[in-house]
Amino acid sequence: MHTYILGIESSCDDTSAAVLQNNFLLSNEIASQKVHERFGGVVPELASRAHQQNIIPVVEAAISHANIDKKQLSAVAFTRGPGLPGSLMVGVSFAKAFAWALGIPLIDVDHMHAHIMANFLRVPGETRSMPEFPFLCLIVSGGHTQIAIVRNPLEREIIGNTIDDAAGETFDKAAKIMSLPYPGGPVIDKLAQSGNPSAFRFAKPRIADLNFSFSGLKTSILYFLRDELKKDEQFIEKNTADLCASIQKTIIDILVDKTEKAVNGTGIRTLALAGGVSANSVLRAAMRQLADKHKLDLHIPKLSYTTDNAAMIAMAGYFRYQKGLFAGLDAAPYATGVKV
Repeated sequence: MHTYILGIESSCDDTSAAVLQNNFLLSNEIASQKVHERFGGVVPELASRAHQQNIIPVVEAAISHANIDKKQLSAVAFTRGPGLPGSLMVGVSFAKAFAWALGIPLIDVDHMHAHIMANFLRVPGETRSMPEFPFLCLIVSGGHTQIAIVRNPLEREIIGNTIDDAAGETFDKAAKIMSLPYPGGPVIDKLAQSGNPSAFRFAKPRIADLNFSFSGLKTSILYFLRDELKKDEQFIEKNTADLCASIQKTIIDILVDKTEKAVNGTGIRTLALAGGVSANSVLRAAMRQLADKHKLDLHIPKLSYTTDNAAMIAMAGYFRYQKGLFAGLDAAPYATGVKV
């Protein structure tokens, strides 16, 4: 008998719903919010309002495209956190009402853990290898940068974390300083392709162990551009591609160096990448080079599963469903922290 999981994701500015049949993805619908672009970042109040408008049509589309009836659903998995409180509340409230109306279980999912589980998604007819436990995973997103040992589908041990800002936030902040469109990460990735990554040098923070820090790098970029603009008001316009390439190289060098240190320190030979920043083309290439250097078994999700999406929520929910790990109607969203 098949298990059908409806996944709901609303942690930030994308409203998404997906349907999973066992571990095969049947549908994954995403409604993005363009309203934030003119503000250069996500406005929480506007995000929660847009989620209220989008969630019903997105869920209906996911169930319709999965070609099932809602009464066939086995459970509803939802992002409980971390994320924006107002955005999370929309998804959590809808999931509770929908599951209660159908008389099926609720499954609460940690957003960061779900990013890792995106490596296990597959579509019908597709055959590809899955990471073998335990494996190392570098999770890089707009709000988080972590290295974890993933021991099984339900358990991860975070062995490296950012002590201040995240890599994705650094991409977006650098883009904003240069007056580039939001979100900045994809824009920098694209512009960097025609730039020289060695054109400019920026300070790399020296943080012990496997932890990360990006606040100093953001400050270094800000002061460097401030000083250069005093000399030439057109400095950014004249050097945009080289700036993007150099900033991107600095961020990725930090990520790869820490990941290599984790590989050497743990001896684990399977490595995975996850999170929105894992869509970055240079990071993906650098991780492949790292894997070749150390003869690692590398796993990188498809681009469509790297950014925030409900498919990964449904995948994490499926593993929890198998163990009977359900949430009650009193489950409340959490904005920060880690829960597995």
